[in-house]
Amino acid sequence: MFELALEKDEDKLSSQISVAGEIDLFAAPDFKKRLYEAIGEGDSDVVLNCTDLTYIDSTGLGILLGALKRVRQNNHNVYIKNLKDSIRKLFRITGLDKAFILEEAQ
Repeated sequence: MFELALEKDEDKLSSQISVAGEIDLFAAPDFKKRLYEAIGEGDSDVVLNCTDLTYIDSTGLGILLGALKRVRQNNHNVYIKNLKDSIRKLFRITGLDKAFILEEAQ
């Protein structure tokens, strides 16, 4: 089970999205739908706050890549911040640490 919360900046320069819980094969369809609704056409940068994200599998990573593609088509970026060490390691192993902009925990 996961939670997703959107906080749109008034200046519309970025979408702040908090992701919590577990993103796995079971949760993937709902996660994809809600994430894509949150980013819309990708007309702004997206900042994913993953402080409370405890697990993500390859299906979830694929959804994030799809979101990145949508955002990059409009010359914007996806920033991922506050990843737990185990999830950061997964990004590094898969090479996704080079696709996304990973920010250190604050």
